[in-house]
This record gives sequence, C-alpha cells and structure tokens, in this order.
Amino acid sequence: MKITPSARVLSMLGEIDFDEWQCVAELVDNPFDDFLDILRSGTEWPDGFTVSVTLPSSPKGVLEVRDSGRGMSYDRLARAVRAGWSGNDMHDKLGLFGMGFNISTARLGRRTRVLTTRTGDAEWIGVEIDLDQIKDDFEAKDITEPKSDPSQHGTRIIVDRLQPTRAEWLRRNGASLRNTLGSVYSWILNERPFELYVGGARVKPVRHCRWGDDRYVLYNGKERIPAYIPIDEKLQDGIACRDCGEWQIHSGEVCSVCGSGNLTVRERRIHGWLGVQRYLDKAEYGIDFLRNGRKILRWDKQLFTWNNPDGIAGNEEPEYPVDLAHQGGRLIGEIHLDHVPVTYQKDAFEYGDRSWLSAVELLRGVAPLQPQRARKLNYPENESPLALLFKGFRRNDAGLRYLVPGDGKNPVHAASRAWGRKFQAGDTEFQSDEHWWQAVLRHEELKKRSKETKTAASVPAQPDEQAVKDALDFPVDMPTSGTARQPESASTASVVSAPTAVAVKEKKETRSERLARYENAATPHAYLSRPFGHPELGHVKVRTLLLKPGESLLDDHGLPVPVLLDQRSGNEVTALINSEHSAFLRFGADYADLLLVELAALLKVRARSDWSPSQLVAAIRAESLQDSVLDGTTVGAEARDLLAEIRERVAGALDRSDGCTAAYGHLSDEEKFATEEAMIAAGRVGLVGRHGQDSSFVLYMPALALVRLVQAVPESFMDGAVFRGPYTGVSSPSGKALSLARVTGCLADVATLGMFADGATVPQLQRARLSIALLRDELAGEE
Repeated sequence: MKITPSARVLSMLGEIDFDEWQCVAELVDNPFDDFLDILRSGTEWPDGFTVSVTLPSSPKGVLEVRDSGRGMSYDRLARAVRAGWSGNDMHDKLGLFGMGFNISTARLGRRTRVLTTRTGDAEWIGVEIDLDQIKDDFEAKDITEPKSDPSQHGTRIIVDRLQPTRAEWLRRNGASLRNTLGSVYSWILNERPFELYVGGARVKPVRHCRWGDDRYVLYNGKERIPAYIPIDEKLQDGIACRDCGEWQIHSGEVCSVCGSGNLTVRERRIHGWLGVQRYLDKAEYGIDFLRNGRKILRWDKQLFTWNNPDGIAGNEEPEYPVDLAHQGGRLIGEIHLDHVPVTYQKDAFEYGDRSWLSAVELLRGVAPLQPQRARKLNYPENESPLALLFKGFRRNDAGLRYLVPGDGKNPVHAASRAWGRKFQAGDTEFQSDEHWWQAVLRHEELKKRSKETKTAASVPAQPDEQAVKDALDFPVDMPTSGTARQPESASTASVVSAPTAVAVKEKKETRSERLARYENAATPHAYLSRPFGHPELGHVKVRTLLLKPGESLLDDHGLPVPVLLDQRSGNEVTALINSEHSAFLRFGADYADLLLVELAALLKVRARSDWSPSQLVAAIRAESLQDSVLDGTTVGAEARDLLAEIRERVAGALDRSDGCTAAYGHLSDEEKFATEEAMIAAGRVGLVGRHGQDSSFVLYMPALALVRLVQAVPESFMDGAVFRGPYTGVSSPSGKALSLARVTGCLADVATLGMFADGATVPQLQRARLSIALLRDELAGEE
C-alpha cells in the first residue's frame, strides 16, 4: 500500500506539535465523523456509537483505539492513511486534515497497525506502518486478521513501540485525559448518542455550571439583565471550496485559491449562548468556541480584552475581570463557529480571517465594554451581548444585585466553588442552580435581619424588672436573686402565671418533638451548612438552621441558648441558631463564633483531644471557614475595586453636568502632579495636558482627592447622581452635612485602606470592611 506523502505535507510535518491528548483526539475525530454521517443518512444503527481507547499498562505497552463504525474498503483505507489526503468535507467534519492521523500516530510510536472491517466482510483488512522499515518507496505492509463473526464492523488503530515519555504520560494520566476529552467533546457527548471510553472508564461531558435560563439581575433597579443570553445569528450564505476549505470572496466557477471546481453553497451561522457561572474561578471562566461540535478554544478570554480597531499599539487592555480580579471571573459561553477556519492543530481559529472578526464584533462589539472608557474614546454605548453581561455582572458583591451567594455580610466564593465541584461530580443536589439561589436569598434575609436588629437595639428598652430579666435571658420563673430555683410550694401551686404555664407545657414535650418544632420554624443557613473539623480532630457534616423571629431556643434543661446542636447518626449534626438571642442582638457576636464553640466541644470529646478550647476553635475556623479570613490583600482589593466603580460614576456625573473644569480646579498642585504621574504610569500619555477638558483625570487622581472632590461639590454627586443620599432638597445646613457625612466618612475609610491595606491592623480592616458595605449601600441604584 503506497502512503507517499504530498509535498504540501512534507513541509509542515516537522512544525506541528501535538500534546498527548491531541494525538488521541485526532484518532477519535475520525470515528465520530463516521457516526455523524450515519446519523445524517438516517440509517438505523442498532450496535450503537462507541469509541474505546485502551491505554498502555506499561512503558512497552500499546495504545489502541477501537470504534463501532461502518468500517472501510481497501481503497478507502489506502486513501485514509496516505499523509496529506483528505476525503473529508472541510466544513462538516471534525477530522479536517488528512495528515492528522499520520502526525498523531508518528508522535505516539514507531509502528501503527490499522485494521478495519465491514458487515459481511470475510476478514479484517489493514496496513502496518513501521517507520523503521518504510523506505524511499513509501510502501506499507498489508495485513489481515481472521474474523470470528461476519456481522462485525468497525476500525481498530494499534500503536506500539511507543515513545517512552508519551507512553509514561498515557499510563499515568488516564483521569486527566478523560477530563480533557470530556471538555473537548462535551457538546457532542451531550447532544449525540455517542459513547467514549478511555482506559475502561466512560468519558463524561464536562458541562458548564451556569445560572438557569430564568435568572436575572436588575441594573439601576429597573433594567433586567439575564444571566443567560442565547445567540443565534444567521449570516448570509457563502460559497466555499470543498477541497481546500476556502470561502470565496466573489462568485465564480472555480476556487480562487486552489482552482478546484468543487464549490458549494454553505450556511454561515453563529449560535450558542453567553452566560454567568454560579461561582468565580481564577482559570475556569471565559468562552468556549466550537467547530462542528468539537471545542477548539476552551475558557478563552481574548474577548475580554479591547483591541483598538484603529490599530494603535498599547491600547490592548483587559476589561474583565476588574472587580476582585484575584478571585477570578464568571462570564462564560459556548459559541459554535462551524464556518470559521481553524489551524492544523485545531487549537485556534484563523484570527485574521474575516469570519472570525465578524463573530467577535457580533459577540462583544467594537467599543470597550467599560462605559466610561467608551465615552472617553467617543464610542456609543456598547450594546453587544457580552457588554450587557459585563454591565450586569461585572461586580461580585453578595446578594441579588449581582447573583452572588453570601453569608449576610460578605460573598462566600470558596463555598460556591466547592458547590461547583459537586456539580461536576454529579451530586444530584447541586445540578440545578437552586442551592446557589437559596444562598443568595439567605444572604439578603440575613442582611435585612441584621439591619432590623441594629435598629431595634438602638431603641432604649423600658427600665422595668421584666426588661432586665429579658436582657439577661433569665427563664421566666427564675428569681432575680439567689442561686437556686425554689421548689414550688402548695401555697403557690394554685397561682400560676401565664408564662409559667407555657414553661410547664413545654416541659411535657419530648426532646424529639421539641427539636422537630424548632426545625419546622427554621430556615437553612447555606454558608454555615458545610463540613467542619480539622485533620487532628476529625470532621462532622453540619446542617445549620436559623430560627425564625419569635421562636425561643431552649436546651434540655429549659434554659435559653444561642446555639443548640442535635447530633444525628454518624458524623451528621444539625445546628440550630436563635438569631434573637442577646449574644447576637445586643452584643454583636457572629453566628459562626458561637457555632464553633459548640462544635469544638463536640470534636474535643470525639477525638479525646488535649487541645484547649481556644486552640480548638482557632484550628477549626482556619480549616473550615477560610472565606472569613481578614487580611490586607483581600480587603484592600475590595476597597480598590469599589473605588474604581465610584471613580467611573463620578466621572460620568461630571460629564453629564459639564462640571469637569470646575472639578479639576479643586485639586491641589500636588494632587495634579500625582494625577499626571498616574496617567503616564498607566500608559495614557495622550491624556496628559487635557486636564479639565473632560473627566478622565478622575480615574487617575489620588484616592483621598476623590473624597475632597465629593465634599467640595456635593450637589454634583448626591441626590442619585452617584450616591442616593438627599442633598439639594434638604433645607437645613446640618441635615445636608449629615447626609454628606454618611458618604464621605465611609469613602475616606475606603480610600485610605485602598492605599495602605498591607499594614492595616485587624480593627482597621474590620472598620474598612464595614465602610465598604455601607458605601455600597449608598450608591445610587444599589438599594
């Protein structure tokens, strides 16, 4: 069998580098193409569509790829293994290039045997390509094998004398290979009845953990922005060459590139979706781009960078993620571009091709995603699908505004990512977005309850005896003096107050009944429902419930407690929390603090630990509640991200009011010099010398100068312009000063910490985080 490579291929073989997974994928593409042809033809195929990859079990083992396809004739086989030949339509198939088989097999091992048979054939026929034996005549050895069952059909590719490094990788990385192929072929494995096995285990499609079709956020309190945007844009049909794959600019009878007359009219369509992941990740975000069902780009982030269409170098600036970039991003998508050409390695599109450029323009527009930057460059507002998602989900504050789970105070990114891993593992509870949604709602409820609690606590209680007892959480029948409960005498037995009667009634309840009543009057606390523990102590799986207002939580002795543990079978524990207990209501304790105290006592007994109570609590918190860490890096990033948002809003307000020149005049000479230096350092030298002509200086001025600017011209930024607090309509000077101070006090804290977070003390970080939360609430449209 002649396998002479063409001159076109000879010049390219040495330049193409395939990783191990790419080599295997090349051998999977061809049977998948055969399966797709069977489906298109409507032929019944009762034997199923299966590809099995056997990995080497030793350094001298073999790699085998077997499929249940139709098999090939001798002539078809001869063409299929000839380097450079492709019988594939360049626009319908995964196996786009004829050299893919030769490159992948040659990189894996020195000898490849291909055996194929069709239903009714008497034997397996094939070819043996031994790179150590083939001479200048490029003749490969024909081989045959007996066939036990005439109904057998399919193709087998066996590669041996494997390259040692690749053999070792394949032997050790079966799970990694399955995960990669599960991502590359996720759409096909989801949408087609195909099965792929690697190393005896089925490859599962790696699906996107995105918010549901019906989820959305409200921008500025009124504009609904969905978390899932379907894309389906049919372009004008084009004429393409079936031989070389090139699209034709002008209609004609022959290909303008290769001269072939094998032209066809092809559909050009951009379809798929853009959306929002349920969690943030440093690597797993971005857009997947597919061609004919196979992912060419995975987690691609290039659409998040604005490239100046005028070709000016140095303006390629990433626009997303901006807020809390160290946490990663969550904008994702899956876009099919079957009409866009790809490279030989199938790991990139031809980025200079007009089809790719048109797709980019449709998905992200030509203007910057950031509205302020677009205005500065005289672009109209970007209304592309990606810009819409950026506008609605660019920040990662906890709550409904940005669809981010929280604990009532802060986002819980680590917990959200852990839930995402459970989604990928197939955990039934985490397949829909309901778990994340409930965590968002719970954050809002906890935040609202915290505000109501603070308001209630600020109102003085009536100075009577009962109020004192309530404040100290005394049981209703406990005297205010003495150390022991007095036994009830016969003379007092007949005089029972209403509260005492309730207490007596409660004592008649069994423990199980009482706990069941508590659970019925409670709602889950998503953040604190998780495993708690430490490697030295063991772990327990805790389900935390928060009692609804008005419900009292009593222990087995009838005494009120803030937290009550109910130990279930095995390592499962239910924790009940009374949010109205004075420890929370009047003394500001955190739910997690007292929960850890109870869990520490439980784990100490189980592990028979000699650790002290404080040692136990500290160790469990460090192991189980890493989201709650308070460090300068995290809080400083939060402060800088919020400042960036406020800068853009302030700049927009100045542009709308034509107050740029007057605002710039409020800066001191030192602040003006610092603004210029910041512009130069950022590479925005074109802005130097234009101070006061527009609001661009606001984006680079010192943070504390921003505070002074708000104080100097509050009428430009209050009343909903940037901050929602009233100002112009307030009649009294003291009222105006109070409304402004609510903003500038917090703004000064945030500005200071944004510059000096690394050396901040814990109290300073606590104060800054509180100021960040309060300042976010003051932003217009954030109520």
